[in-house]
Amino acid sequence: VQLQACGGGLVQAGDSLRLSCAASGSVFSIDLMGWYRQAPGKQRDLVGSITSGGRTNYVDSVKGRFTISRDNAKNTVYLQMNSLKPEDTAVYYCNAMSVVTTRGTYRQVWGQGTQVTVSS
Repeated sequence: VQLQACGGGLVQAGDSLRLSCAASGSVFSIDLMGWYRQAPGKQRDLVGSITSGGRTNYVDSVKGRFTISRDNAKNTVYLQMNSLKPEDTAVYYCNAMSVVTTRGTYRQVWGQGTQVTVSS
């Protein structure tokens, strides 16, 4: 099973970006999907997550600006980022927990990361 993230780029402060991350590999279902980010020299931190039922959770610094959604039929998670700030600059990684496939269940899968750069 693989997670393929895309949608990153270079934007100015106040702009918006939408990231997407699709799971491939004969996936039946995914329990929890989420987004993490890692700025240079810092640890990877949770941005937010969404359950298969649509319940979301966000880190305080992005509440009101970022929105996570998912399409269970497409095994895809999205991150809509509005009012971007320079401190949002980081590599963004998608994550999936309890991924059920034809080959078995994977406890945790990471995407390859996509760079988001916000200039002031």
